[in-house]
This record gives sequence, C-alpha cells and structure tokens, in this order.
Amino acid sequence: MNIPEQYLKALVEISRQINSILQPEELIEKILDIALQQLSAERGFILLKDEQNEEQFTPHALRNINTPKISEVKDISHSTVDMVLQTAKPLLTFDALSDERFDAAQSIVLHQIRSIACVPLLLKGEMLGVLYIDSRGEKARFTRQSLEFLQAFANQAAVALENARLLVRLQQENAILKEEFHRIYAFKEIIGRSKAMEPVYQIMGKVLNNDSTILITGETGTGKELIARAIHYNGHRKDKPFVAVNCGAIPENLIESELFGHKKGAFTGAVSDKKGLIESADGGSLFLDEIGELPMLLQVKLLRFLQDRKFTPVGEVRPKSVDVRILSATNRDLQAGIKEGVFREDLFYRLNIIHIGIPPLRERKKDIPLLCDFFMKKYNHKLNKNIGSIRAEALQNMLAYAWPGNVQELENSIERAVVLDTDEQIGTDDLLLASRELSPDGIEAGMSLEEISKNLLTKTLSAVDGNKTRAADMMGVSLRWIHYKMKEWQIPS
Repeated sequence: MNIPEQYLKALVEISRQINSILQPEELIEKILDIALQQLSAERGFILLKDEQNEEQFTPHALRNINTPKISEVKDISHSTVDMVLQTAKPLLTFDALSDERFDAAQSIVLHQIRSIACVPLLLKGEMLGVLYIDSRGEKARFTRQSLEFLQAFANQAAVALENARLLVRLQQENAILKEEFHRIYAFKEIIGRSKAMEPVYQIMGKVLNNDSTILITGETGTGKELIARAIHYNGHRKDKPFVAVNCGAIPENLIESELFGHKKGAFTGAVSDKKGLIESADGGSLFLDEIGELPMLLQVKLLRFLQDRKFTPVGEVRPKSVDVRILSATNRDLQAGIKEGVFREDLFYRLNIIHIGIPPLRERKKDIPLLCDFFMKKYNHKLNKNIGSIRAEALQNMLAYAWPGNVQELENSIERAVVLDTDEQIGTDDLLLASRELSPDGIEAGMSLEEISKNLLTKTLSAVDGNKTRAADMMGVSLRWIHYKMKEWQIPS
C-alpha cells in the first residue's frame, strides 16, 4: 500500500479526532463527514450490521441523499454495496457510467453517478459494514491512492467504532451492576432486607442519577424522609444542599414566603430580603414533606415552578431560575384529595412521575430484629448503656404487635426500653406495648364525635410527650389542626 505523505498526515489527525468521540452515533456521522471532505465527494452513507440481526445491514448516516425513507438508502447503489459485502474488498470506479460492472445498476444511470468508492469496515476479519461515497463530477475524481487512503481510514474507523460500542455496553452493564449493588448493599442508613423492601431499593437505584420528580408515599413513621435523603446523598447531587420542608408545619400565611422567599418591605415584618427554601436548594434537592397539606393557592404556584423551574419571590417582579430536584412525600391518599377538590390533579401528575411506596412495618416483620439491633446500638451509644439483647418473649411480642406508628414507633419503644432497663436485657415489661395497642378505651356509647376527637388528641399528645408534629402524623391531620383544636379545647401544651 503506497499512501502519499499528505494522506498519512491526515490519517494521524483523523485518528486523533475519531478516537476522542465516545458516542457511536456521533462517531458514525464524523466518519462519513471526514471521508466526504478528504475525497471531495458529494454524497455518501454508512451501512452497519444490525447488532440484533447479523444478516441485516442498516443505514446509520447519509449525506446529500434525498429519499423518503432511510431504509431505501442502500437501494441507491445496491449493486456496489453487495459487491463489497460479498467480497470484503474495496471497490473504486472512475467512470461508473461506462464501467461494465455497473451495466445493470439503474440507480447509477438515474443519478448520473460518475465516481464511486466503497470500502468495507472490517475488524479482525469481521464485516461491520460499508462506507460508500460517490460523485457526479468529472471522471477520475477519485484516484487509486485515494482508495488506499480510504481503506486505511476505514480500518481506523472500524476500530474506533467498535471501541465506542464496547464503551456503551460497559456503561450499560455498569449501570445495571450499580442498580443491583444499591438494591442489595447500599443505602446503609435504611435498615431492611425483607422482600417487601426490594421494590423500594430497585426504584431507588434507578433514580439516583436523574432529576425526575419523586413522590414517596407511606403511613406515618415508615421513613419517607429517610428514603428521600438516601436518594439525594447517593446520587449525583450529593455535594449540593438537601433542603427539607414540612408543608403542614408552616402557617398558611407564611408558606409562600418560606418556599419562594420575599423582598424587603413585601409585607409587614419583611424587614430584609429573604432567600426562600427553593432557592436555598439550588443545585441540590428540595424535599416537600406532607405535600397533601399545601394550600390550593400554593399548589398553583408550585405547579408553575415545576413546569419551568422559575419562581418569583413575594414582592419581586422578575422571576428567578434554579436547578433543583423535587422530592415530595405524603401519608394521605392524594387521589382521594383530588376527588374531594382539595388537591390539584395536574400537580399530582407532575409530582408523581416516579412513585415509591414504602410498606408499613407490619408487612415487613422480618426486618424487626434488624431494626431492634440497630436502635439498641444507637441508644446504647447515645445513653452510655450496655443493653446486650432482647428476651425471646419480648421479641415474639414485638413480632405480633401491629405497629401502627411503624418504624418510628419501634424506635421510640427501643429508646424507652434502653432508658428503663436495668439488667442489660430488654424484656416485655420494658417495651410497654400492651398499653399502646389500639383499643376502644375512653369511648362510650352516646359520645359526640367532638368528645371522641378531643379524647384521642389528648391521649396521642400524652403518648408522644407533647410533640405536636408527631401527634399530627399519627392522627393523619395537619399541624395547623392540632394547634387550632388545642386552643379550642384548652388542652395545655
């Protein structure tokens, strides 16, 4: 092979260019453009072996060829392509119209093609495809030396293309392995190996490195915020802020200012500019807990923000843009809220692009021993205790208990037991489960609904040591309702 020096220099530069492109489709386009440019050809295309069906070759790039369907491209010079595919040898003609090899080629006459060069894309003797270029200009537009250059270039291109395809396959396999790794080993902060938790881990592994909005649902105490934090801190935004806001804990007249921020003087008490939580989360993730408690007016503004990622602080005129991922959570049935007219349907579909449903603890009881061990170690360390184990009878009672407060209730029980225990082994009496089982105590025939609600609120507040947010979660009501009823019924804080 005798390639002129100008072509050899071009091959070095071309090798640098094509080996820097890692995406197969982009690389194919570049290969065709280089071939057309170097030989001053007018038209061209590349056919590649179908990875699913090795008997079929399909077009992947074309230039200056007008055809309604890309599948018809190979019909433009069917005879030429067939010769190269069958012989695996390059083909060159300086005057196709007078070349007897193409007497039966109607496309050559139809398109008045004069010069043709078609070379195989070979890798270790395997046919990957063909590179075809042609010209309708003067005779001898291509030379024998240019064909040798084109074949050398095609060999380079075949190697670069196979490397790019191999990289894509490795990336795909790596993504699958990462997903499997996260499903089995990652998310150390989430305790659970039961079958019921596997779908949760599978979805989490798939959504770590994209920005789709996520709606996390589950009963009170199942760990919805823990799931949201795990997604953020195991994903590509992990070095950016994670901002959590409880939509039910902020007074209704302050929610807009808290989320979107405000300008100085926007309202009474706005003594300075304030950055909102959405802006504080720029580059990271915003977690909207108790999203079902968001007032209807704010639902409209949140929907607008989700559509274009722009917001306007209270008292401001110009909108601001942020890059933030939205995760939300609720223990309510939002679709029932839609029917009742208290939650927007369009907002629900914006939030629910990815849904993660967390199973209640009663559906994953195999995780209870793991959770107990984790919480014992946690509170042993925190309280400087040395509780070694849980008695078998106590563990059986825990497995039989319904856990209406889920993991949060279990953690509270273990903390209480570690505090109260005196013999380095948790027993049934330390857990106090029976006193917290759901029962009709305090309800008598003829009582009004208001009396029952007041009794329930009083007992719930007592059970959670006066923590209003936890009481609201356990009762399935908003924090505003708790404050309002405590004041109305004169329940002491």
